[in-house]
Amino acid sequence: MIIGHIGARKGSKGVPGKNFRPICGKPLIDWSLDQLFDCPLVDAVVVSTDDEAIYAHAIAKGALEIGLRPAHLATDTAGKWGVWQHALEASEALTGPVTAFLDLDCTSPLRLPEDITQALALFAREAPDMVMSCCEARKNPYFNLVEPDASGALHVSKPLPGGVVARQQAPVVYEHAASTYVVAPAYLKKAKSLYEGRVIPYLMEADRCVDIDSPFDFKLVEFLLTERLKEAQHA
Repeated sequence: MIIGHIGARKGSKGVPGKNFRPICGKPLIDWSLDQLFDCPLVDAVVVSTDDEAIYAHAIAKGALEIGLRPAHLATDTAGKWGVWQHALEASEALTGPVTAFLDLDCTSPLRLPEDITQALALFAREAPDMVMSCCEARKNPYFNLVEPDASGALHVSKPLPGGVVARQQAPVVYEHAASTYVVAPAYLKKAKSLYEGRVIPYLMEADRCVDIDSPFDFKLVEFLLTERLKEAQHA
Protein backbone atom coordinates (compact mmCIF):
# COMPACT_ATOMS: atom_id res chain seq x y z
CA MET A 1 0.00 0.00 0.00
CA ILE A 2 1.61 3.22 -1.21
CA ILE A 3 0.06 6.43 0.06
CA GLY A 4 0.54 9.58 -2.01
CA HIS A 5 0.47 12.70 0.14
CA ILE A 6 0.35 16.45 -0.45
CA GLY A 7 0.59 19.05 2.29
CA ALA A 8 -1.14 22.33 1.46
CA ARG A 9 -1.37 24.85 4.27
CA LYS A 10 -3.84 27.71 3.82
CA GLY A 11 -1.52 30.52 4.85
CA SER A 12 1.49 31.77 2.90
CA LYS A 13 3.39 34.98 3.56
CA GLY A 14 5.46 34.95 0.36
CA VAL A 15 2.59 34.30 -2.09
CA PRO A 16 -0.81 34.52 -0.37
CA GLY A 17 -3.08 31.58 -1.23
CA LYS A 18 -0.44 30.11 -3.54
CA ASN A 19 -1.39 26.44 -3.11
CA PHE A 20 -4.84 27.00 -4.64
CA ARG A 21 -3.89 29.87 -6.94
CA PRO A 22 -4.46 29.21 -10.67
CA ILE A 23 -1.37 28.61 -12.77
CA CYS A 24 -1.42 27.57 -16.42
CA GLY A 25 -5.07 26.59 -16.35
CA LYS A 26 -5.53 24.88 -13.00
CA PRO A 27 -4.86 25.35 -9.28
CA LEU A 28 -1.21 24.98 -8.31
CA ILE A 29 -1.99 21.96 -6.11
CA ASP A 30 -3.48 20.08 -9.08
CA TRP A 31 -0.17 19.88 -10.92
CA SER A 32 1.00 17.54 -8.14
CA LEU A 33 -2.37 16.08 -7.16
CA ASP A 34 -3.08 14.93 -10.71
CA GLN A 35 0.34 13.27 -10.85
CA LEU A 36 -0.55 11.20 -7.78
CA PHE A 37 -3.92 10.14 -9.17
CA ASP A 38 -2.33 9.31 -12.53
CA CYS A 39 0.49 7.20 -11.04
CA PRO A 40 -0.44 3.49 -11.21
CA LEU A 41 1.89 2.72 -8.28
CA VAL A 42 -0.03 4.95 -5.86
CA ASP A 43 -2.87 3.11 -4.10
CA ALA A 44 -4.48 6.03 -2.25
CA VAL A 45 -4.08 9.81 -2.09
CA VAL A 46 -4.36 12.08 0.93
CA VAL A 47 -4.16 15.86 1.26
CA SER A 48 -3.26 17.44 4.59
CA THR A 49 -4.63 20.98 4.80
CA ASP A 50 -6.30 23.49 7.09
CA ASP A 51 -8.10 25.07 4.13
CA GLU A 52 -11.72 23.93 3.75
CA ALA A 53 -11.80 24.80 0.04
CA ILE A 54 -8.63 22.81 -0.71
CA TYR A 55 -9.90 19.90 1.40
CA ALA A 56 -13.27 19.80 -0.41
CA HIS A 57 -11.48 20.04 -3.77
CA ALA A 58 -9.19 17.11 -2.91
CA ILE A 59 -12.04 14.94 -1.64
CA ALA A 60 -14.06 15.63 -4.79
CA LYS A 61 -11.11 14.37 -6.85
CA GLY A 62 -10.93 11.16 -4.80
CA ALA A 63 -8.60 11.83 -1.86
CA LEU A 64 -9.07 10.07 1.48
CA GLU A 65 -11.34 11.80 3.98
CA ILE A 66 -9.03 12.42 6.94
CA GLY A 67 -10.51 15.76 8.03
CA LEU A 68 -8.74 19.08 8.32
CA ARG A 69 -5.22 19.33 9.69
CA PRO A 70 -5.00 20.00 13.47
CA ALA A 71 -4.42 23.65 14.37
CA HIS A 72 -0.96 23.03 15.85
CA LEU A 73 0.18 21.69 12.45
CA ALA A 74 -1.16 24.71 10.54
CA THR A 75 1.14 27.42 11.88
CA ASP A 76 4.10 29.14 10.19
CA THR A 77 6.47 27.18 12.42
CA ALA A 78 4.90 23.73 11.98
CA GLY A 79 7.42 21.36 10.40
CA LYS A 80 6.88 18.96 7.53
CA TRP A 81 7.69 15.93 9.70
CA GLY A 82 4.79 16.35 12.12
CA VAL A 83 2.39 16.90 9.23
CA TRP A 84 3.58 13.67 7.62
CA GLN A 85 3.22 11.72 10.85
CA HIS A 86 -0.35 12.91 11.33
CA ALA A 87 -1.27 12.19 7.69
CA LEU A 88 0.20 8.68 7.87
CA GLU A 89 -1.67 7.86 11.07
CA ALA A 90 -4.96 9.19 9.68
CA SER A 91 -4.45 7.35 6.39
CA GLU A 92 -3.65 4.00 7.97
CA ALA A 93 -6.84 4.25 10.02
CA LEU A 94 -8.67 4.08 6.68
CA THR A 95 -6.41 1.93 4.49
CA GLY A 96 -4.59 -0.38 6.86
CA PRO A 97 -0.77 -0.74 6.93
CA VAL A 98 1.21 1.40 4.48
CA THR A 99 4.45 0.22 2.85
CA ALA A 100 5.64 3.60 1.51
CA PHE A 101 4.68 7.21 2.18
CA LEU A 102 5.16 9.31 -0.95
CA ASP A 103 5.06 13.08 -0.51
CA LEU A 104 4.91 15.60 -3.34
CA ASP A 105 5.45 19.26 -2.53
CA CYS A 106 2.70 21.16 -4.33
CA THR A 107 4.86 24.29 -4.56
CA SER A 108 7.26 22.37 -6.82
CA PRO A 109 5.09 21.43 -9.82
CA LEU A 110 7.85 21.00 -12.41
CA ARG A 111 8.64 17.38 -11.56
CA LEU A 112 7.87 14.85 -14.27
CA PRO A 113 5.83 11.65 -13.78
CA GLU A 114 8.99 9.61 -14.20
CA ASP A 115 10.51 11.41 -11.20
CA ILE A 116 7.81 9.79 -9.07
CA THR A 117 8.26 6.28 -10.49
CA GLN A 118 12.06 6.52 -10.35
CA ALA A 119 12.04 7.76 -6.74
CA LEU A 120 9.75 4.87 -5.79
CA ALA A 121 12.00 2.42 -7.65
CA LEU A 122 15.06 3.77 -5.83
CA PHE A 123 13.26 3.34 -2.51
CA ALA A 124 12.31 -0.24 -3.35
CA ARG A 125 15.81 -1.10 -4.58
CA GLU A 126 17.90 0.48 -1.82
CA ALA A 127 15.46 0.13 1.13
CA PRO A 128 16.59 3.36 2.87
CA ASP A 129 14.68 5.16 5.58
CA MET A 130 13.91 7.92 3.11
CA VAL A 131 14.52 9.01 -0.47
CA MET A 132 14.75 12.78 -0.82
CA SER A 133 14.83 14.77 -4.05
CA CYS A 134 18.03 16.74 -4.59
CA CYS A 135 19.79 18.59 -7.38
CA GLU A 136 23.38 19.62 -7.94
CA ALA A 137 24.15 22.65 -5.79
CA ARG A 138 24.77 25.87 -7.69
CA LYS A 139 27.16 27.06 -4.97
CA ASN A 140 29.60 24.99 -2.92
CA PRO A 141 30.44 25.67 0.77
CA TYR A 142 33.98 24.36 0.22
CA PHE A 143 34.62 26.80 -2.61
CA ASN A 144 32.27 29.75 -3.23
CA LEU A 145 29.91 29.99 -0.28
CA VAL A 146 31.27 32.44 2.28
CA GLU A 147 30.28 33.70 5.72
CA PRO A 148 31.48 36.57 7.91
CA ASP A 149 33.48 36.12 11.10
CA ALA A 150 33.05 38.28 14.24
CA SER A 151 34.92 41.15 12.58
CA GLY A 152 32.79 41.03 9.43
CA ALA A 153 35.56 39.55 7.28
CA LEU A 154 34.49 36.83 4.85
CA HIS A 155 35.77 33.27 4.86
CA VAL A 156 34.86 30.11 2.97
CA SER A 157 32.04 28.39 4.88
CA LYS A 158 33.74 24.97 5.04
CA PRO A 159 37.50 25.45 4.54
CA LEU A 160 39.68 22.47 3.71
CA PRO A 161 43.44 22.15 4.40
CA GLY A 162 45.30 23.85 1.57
CA GLY A 163 42.12 25.46 0.27
CA VAL A 164 40.10 24.76 -2.86
CA VAL A 165 41.02 26.83 -5.91
CA ALA A 166 38.64 25.22 -8.44
CA ARG A 167 35.06 24.01 -8.10
CA GLN A 168 36.06 20.62 -9.50
CA GLN A 169 38.33 20.06 -6.46
CA ALA A 170 35.51 20.58 -3.97
CA PRO A 171 33.54 17.68 -2.45
CA VAL A 172 30.17 17.04 -4.07
CA VAL A 173 27.24 18.76 -2.37
CA TYR A 174 23.56 18.73 -3.24
CA GLU A 175 20.67 21.11 -2.74
CA HIS A 176 17.70 19.70 -0.88
CA ALA A 177 14.99 20.10 -3.51
CA ALA A 178 11.53 20.37 -1.97
CA SER A 179 9.80 18.19 -4.55
CA THR A 180 9.56 14.43 -4.06
CA TYR A 181 10.05 12.24 -0.99
CA VAL A 182 9.51 8.54 -0.25
CA VAL A 183 9.54 7.61 3.43
CA ALA A 184 9.48 4.25 5.19
CA PRO A 185 6.41 4.30 7.47
CA ALA A 186 8.25 2.68 10.38
CA TYR A 187 10.92 5.38 10.21
CA LEU A 188 8.35 8.15 9.94
CA LYS A 189 6.60 6.88 13.06
CA LYS A 190 9.70 6.61 15.26
CA ALA A 191 11.97 9.45 14.11
CA LYS A 192 11.61 13.07 15.14
CA SER A 193 13.16 14.66 12.04
CA LEU A 194 14.27 13.95 8.49
CA TYR A 195 17.93 13.09 8.96
CA GLU A 196 17.95 10.65 11.88
CA GLY A 197 18.16 7.61 9.62
CA ARG A 198 19.59 6.66 6.23
CA VAL A 199 18.38 9.35 3.85
CA ILE A 200 19.54 9.00 0.24
CA PRO A 201 19.22 11.41 -2.69
CA TYR A 202 17.06 11.09 -5.74
CA LEU A 203 18.83 13.40 -8.18
CA MET A 204 16.78 15.69 -10.42
CA GLU A 205 17.70 18.35 -12.94
CA ALA A 206 17.69 21.81 -11.35
CA ASP A 207 15.08 23.13 -13.78
CA ARG A 208 12.57 20.62 -12.36
CA CYS A 209 13.28 21.66 -8.76
CA VAL A 210 12.11 25.28 -8.68
CA ASP A 211 10.08 25.75 -5.49
CA ILE A 212 7.55 28.60 -5.29
CA ASP A 213 8.33 30.76 -2.26
CA SER A 214 8.01 34.27 -3.70
CA PRO A 215 6.13 36.16 -6.43
CA PHE A 216 9.25 35.89 -8.61
CA ASP A 217 9.28 32.09 -8.16
CA PHE A 218 5.62 31.95 -9.17
CA LYS A 219 6.31 33.88 -12.37
CA LEU A 220 9.34 31.71 -13.15
CA VAL A 221 7.43 28.45 -12.65
CA GLU A 222 4.52 29.78 -14.70
CA PHE A 223 6.92 30.60 -17.53
CA LEU A 224 8.57 27.16 -17.40
CA LEU A 225 5.22 25.36 -17.29
CA THR A 226 4.00 27.41 -20.24
CA GLU A 227 7.10 26.52 -22.25
CA ARG A 228 6.66 22.83 -21.39
CA LEU A 229 3.02 22.91 -22.52
CA LYS A 230 4.04 24.57 -25.80
CA GLU A 231 6.67 21.91 -26.43
CA ALA A 232 4.13 19.16 -25.73
CA GLN A 233 1.69 20.66 -28.24
CA HIS A 234 4.35 20.66 -30.95
CA ALA A 235 5.75 17.23 -30.17
